[in-house]
Amino acid sequence: MKADGVWRKSTRSGADGDCVEVAGHPRTVAVRDSKDHTGPILTFGTAAWQRFVDTVTTRP
Repeated sequence: MKADGVWRKSTRSGADGDCVEVAGHPRTVAVRDSKDHTGPILTFGTAAWQRFVDTVTTRP
């Protein structure tokens, strides 16, 4: 993930708005509900985020 703080919507998001957005920063990754830009934001260390992505990513 590019460490620029730009919010990006999940490529797996549905048309009905059930999705999240993520923003990369130098040492953290932020996650929020795409329907509520002023709502709560979860933050994860980059190593923890990478473990999460590795766990949920389906590999061929």
